[in-house]
Amino acid sequence: MADRSLAPDTPELRERWGGFEFTESYRARADRAIARYPEGRQRSAVMPLLDLAQRQVGEETNTQGWLPLPVIEYVADYLDMPVIRVLEVATFYFMYNLRPVGKYHVQVCGTTPCMVCGSEAIKKAIEDHLGIQEGETTKDGLFTLREVECLGAC
Repeated sequence: MADRSLAPDTPELRERWGGFEFTESYRARADRAIARYPEGRQRSAVMPLLDLAQRQVGEETNTQGWLPLPVIEYVADYLDMPVIRVLEVATFYFMYNLRPVGKYHVQVCGTTPCMVCGSEAIKKAIEDHLGIQEGETTKDGLFTLREVECLGAC
């Protein structure tokens, strides 16, 4: 099944993403998301804030976006919650990319029901056409292929 590990925490990663902050428009969206929750339950906004952070990173990198560790730490600080709790959410849901992805993120289900319906053949066709294997990104940075848990798209 798909790798759910974080990108290595390197000095280069820290240099690039260590100063991450929401832009003014993303901050406003984050604050609106937090305001939807009752007093004392603002941490429940962790999922929408991770999504907003990933989208902002995507805009900055012209990709689908991903969540470098410093960005995850920023979200944890923004919500005043332990980093491990934010990591638990980010690593559980496949909607969050934990490593850089291309501009087009192709996801193919690898569960048994989808395999019975032909997902392996679809994945093989994509690999052959793009010249990459599952988990890789094309040299031009446009396409990333990932195997994921069922998206319910069948």
